[in-house]
Amino acid sequence: MNTLSLFKNRPILSAVAFAMAVGVPASFYAAPAPVEAAAGDLDRAVDALRGISTMKADFVQTDRNGNSVTGVMTLKRPGKIRFEYEKGADLLVVSNGKSMYMIDYSVNQVQRWPIKNSPLGALLDPSRDVKKYGKLVPTSHDDVVSIEVRDKDRPEFGVITLIFARDGSAPGGLRLTHWVALDSQNHRTTVRLRNHRYGMSVADSAFTFRDPRKSSRRPG
Repeated sequence: MNTLSLFKNRPILSAVAFAMAVGVPASFYAAPAPVEAAAGDLDRAVDALRGISTMKADFVQTDRNGNSVTGVMTLKRPGKIRFEYEKGADLLVVSNGKSMYMIDYSVNQVQRWPIKNSPLGALLDPSRDVKKYGKLVPTSHDDVVSIEVRDKDRPEFGVITLIFARDGSAPGGLRLTHWVALDSQNHRTTVRLRNHRYGMSVADSAFTFRDPRKSSRRPG
């Protein structure tokens, strides 16, 4: 499998990798009787995201052709995230809270996107963006909460759907299981999480990177 084929669509990758389909149960899309979201679920999802001070989770990222790559995601409030891809991927995605960077070590390239006022804030700044851009979407299970996030004024950002499972042991009672990113060309990518760990100490240095374009290290 050519790992780089997962990243041909750079803009939506910046909108999560992460902003990062597949992996969604068939019943989620084809429910005979969709379950309407419970009152207050949007606020509960915001509270759940805001309740995460730090988190690590293993992830599987899958493109529209079914190609997958694995790694570890590290999240730290406010606004910091790192996608450490499996050995051999030669890629790193990292946010310092203001900008998202994708570093492609195979070609010594660094790309940067601002995250302010982007639907990406649904994950990195839920108190602002989920409420501003998000809406609840009916699902096939009453223990699943789905939130579709899009900026109607900026269609180039695409659409991100955050999917939670009700879980009393997770912050806010909702566990983020995966998200689905759909760009303006209808290219779909999914990031599915497992083995969630919360509340560990994470140094800010985890959100820096080695710039392949020069010998010095720059903030990530």
